[in-house]
Amino acid sequence: MLASSSIAELRKQLLSREIKPRDILLDITKAVEERNQEIGAYLSWDVEAALAEAETADITRPLGGIPVAVKDNISVCGQPCSCGSRILAENYRAPYDAGAIQLIRNGGGIPFGRLNMDEFAMGSTTENSAFCVTRNPRDLGRVPGGSSGGSAAAVAGNLAIAALGSDTGGSIRQPAALCGCVGIKPTYGRVSRFGLVAFASSLDQIGPLTKNVEDAALLLNHLCGYDAHDSTSLIVDVPDFTQAIGRDIKGLRVGLPKEYFIAGTHPGVAASVQSAIRRLESLGAIIEEISLPHTELGVATYYVLAPAEASANLARFDGVRYGHCSDLSRDLMEHYMCSRAEGFGSEVKRRILLGTYVLSSGYYDAYYVRAQKARTLIRNDFIEAFKKVDVIVSPTSPMPAHKLGEFKDNPLAAYLEDVFTIPVNLAGLPGISVPCGGVEVEGKSLPVGLQIIGKALDEESILRVAHAVEQSC
Repeated sequence: MLASSSIAELRKQLLSREIKPRDILLDITKAVEERNQEIGAYLSWDVEAALAEAETADITRPLGGIPVAVKDNISVCGQPCSCGSRILAENYRAPYDAGAIQLIRNGGGIPFGRLNMDEFAMGSTTENSAFCVTRNPRDLGRVPGGSSGGSAAAVAGNLAIAALGSDTGGSIRQPAALCGCVGIKPTYGRVSRFGLVAFASSLDQIGPLTKNVEDAALLLNHLCGYDAHDSTSLIVDVPDFTQAIGRDIKGLRVGLPKEYFIAGTHPGVAASVQSAIRRLESLGAIIEEISLPHTELGVATYYVLAPAEASANLARFDGVRYGHCSDLSRDLMEHYMCSRAEGFGSEVKRRILLGTYVLSSGYYDAYYVRAQKARTLIRNDFIEAFKKVDVIVSPTSPMPAHKLGEFKDNPLAAYLEDVFTIPVNLAGLPGISVPCGGVEVEGKSLPVGLQIIGKALDEESILRVAHAVEQSC
């Protein structure tokens, strides 16, 4: 089954002429047609367009002929881009390729399919999509995580070779952990945000979800680079991230933040993470306890800053230029109100209201300004920690995948699922989740993810450690 293969495996078969790019696409299409109804990873897929690209694919390029599935908030020219929302579902198609998609194409990759997500990337379960619920392929009664749940489920369920997601507070790493695949959030500014529909502009980053660490490094090679269309894009050299794969970790200093190893973490998750840490130590890594004292401010800070930015970013969806247009309005103001009320789901409305409140007169200083100050404290904690260690490790999520609907009436519990991932976004650092074991829950083995955090622009170190963990499992 080609759909279960890694990029590296498929590249060997393509270069030896054992298979053609169309063979991979047809195999994936067959898997999607057979299993997508039960998993709900894809919202749409255009086989004919992808096959047309496959016919002219240059297999000598690093990604030549490899299909890459795409989260539905990343623009692919001519394809739907609904962001999991009714407000963009009716008639909107992306008029251009996102910067990341351009680089994927330059590497020879073929964008294929639109993946389900929490509406406008607001959620950690992929239950907030306007169209369908995505299920965890490891246990169809459980969530895949979010907001890139469709991306993680597609890769883990062998409905995709690799996928792109976006990460604002953990939305690549958390679903990767819950589904048992690899997910990396690059340093803020490493990957262009041009063509990524904005949720929180100072936090959002595109990154890969893959079957293994080597594939993540290879795909990252073809996502990073300066883009003049994105004012936050960094003008820095892009190394060959695959060169970090296989390097030993002897002498590498690994920090364990005491604030991330806390009561309330599932015992099975804690045991798997501790086992992975012991394996790192046996490979020669130096384990040191560190402190990130302002960790407790992370979730509260995020849920002031991210909704504030979302409130501003989502103001453009007014039913005038594109998107859902209400038939009930009698004047312009009513048109705005009805179009947005009908188009946005409950979680998006909740965050718009929260964001508008914290930006309003009389509350701006009390909430938004104080949250920015807290963000600086969190960033400074990491700066101090990285004077002592090379990387930091922790659980990716404090819990394994929970049951569908379990947090339906308790959004705060869902927000707390990202307690270990949010600070990384607030500090703009790179982080990766790699499978490190499993936990038995009601007779099912559910995956556990180890999060590895690096210094800014040091994706190589976290890939190096992640590969060591992967190989030791």
